[in-house]
Amino acid sequence: MGRGRQKAKHTKVARELKYFSPSTDYSALEKELTSTSGSAEPDYEDKWADLYEDEEAEEDQDAKS
Repeated sequence: MGRGRQKAKHTKVARELKYFSPSTDYSALEKELTSTSGSAEPDYEDKWADLYEDEEAEEDQDAKS
């Protein structure tokens, strides 16, 4: 018992979500999509890079040995 009330509440919430249309700020969206970062690659910083040597340096040391 009580399933009918629960189902009605879920149906009401689902209907509100389905027909809810928030206002969209298209100018802010355009600014975000057309950012002038200069490079196509995302900025990535390896926080562990200072703990390890570069692979190229290791290969050079192996080749000289």
